Amino acid sequence: MQGRSIAVSVAVMSFFGLGFVGWVSGHPPFTCCKRALAGAMIAYIAAILVVKAVNAILIHAMISSQQNQMKEENSGGKD
Repeated sequence: MQGRSIAVSVAVMSFFGLGFVGWVSGHPPFTCCKRALAGAMIAYIAAILVVKAVNAILIHAMISSQQNQMKEENSGGKD
């Protein structure tokens, strides 16, 4: 659930940022809206993928750490 809220926040910020850039550039409002909406969708998908990748990396690191700790505890009594 946390990943979705982060992705929505990134998409909303991207929408308004791209809309502002289009407005400053002098494009018509409809063009700004279309481009901002497309950019927001791309930002949403990218943010979801990034959050999933970061979560996978962190979970893998936590599991590896626990496995190494268990190996050290098990080998500690044999030395």
